[in-house]
Amino acid sequence: MSLWENIARDIATATGKRESLSQQGTVGGGCINQALRVLYGDTHYFVKLNSAGQLAMFEAEARGLQELLDSRTLRVPQPVCWGENGESVWLVMEDLQLGGQGRGADLGQGLAAMHRVTRPEFGWVQDNTIGSTPQPNTPADNWVDFWREQRLQFQLDLAAHHGHGGRLQSQGEKLLDELPALLAGHRPEASLLHGDLWSGNYAYTREGEPVIFDPAVYYGDREADLAMTELFGGFGRDFYAAYREAYPLDPGYRVRRTLYNLYHILNHLNLFGGGYHSQALGMIDSLLSELR
Repeated sequence: MSLWENIARDIATATGKRESLSQQGTVGGGCINQALRVLYGDTHYFVKLNSAGQLAMFEAEARGLQELLDSRTLRVPQPVCWGENGESVWLVMEDLQLGGQGRGADLGQGLAAMHRVTRPEFGWVQDNTIGSTPQPNTPADNWVDFWREQRLQFQLDLAAHHGHGGRLQSQGEKLLDELPALLAGHRPEASLLHGDLWSGNYAYTREGEPVIFDPAVYYGDREADLAMTELFGGFGRDFYAAYREAYPLDPGYRVRRTLYNLYHILNHLNLFGGGYHSQALGMIDSLLSELR
């Protein structure tokens, strides 16, 4: 059975409809998965493809999308099905026909509402990925411990494995030791987070409704989501004004923004190398200087 016959079978099982499947063209923008639009009967779907062995990544993404959907806040693509055939893996989702213009204020208000969805513990029900990097989510009661062990320590260990030792590791260890001081007095709730909320992971439908996608879901400090929106280009003044009006930020966000974005810069170092080494080291040094 061919790849597309397998995908058509899975869609039929998920929807209860048996139709013909045709490819409608590739979609650019991603660096990890191949993305395509397909037509199944008279319904369009968005399909992600990757190589065999990556099914757990797509399963976790589908569960993350459903977690966001269940919050009934921002719009996300409905996952339909996922599977593998020994050579490829796939994730089929609702095609929301993105590309319209919308209001940043709607996105800001929606994100604030999503962040008010909380759980008793930090983490999530399963591990997932940030990009293609494993992201551990073992539930924890203590936010400092969670961020130290499952975010920064994990990425620093990966960096050492990739040959990024020396001062990055020595300064990184100092930072890990100082996390209780950096986060002293800050007691965030475990909010529902997108987890990878940069400017490439949101868009608007043709009707102007904001949509978020490609999540790395977990429950954590809402500032971690907000910090990443400022990392690669920002989301616009209206977005931030609406968010802060709906859910004001706690004092000290400026410093914690750097701490939370360090995780993503370390991940980019592990994925792509290059200039992210000096950027990560500069962020660590900046954070340590706050304690002098």
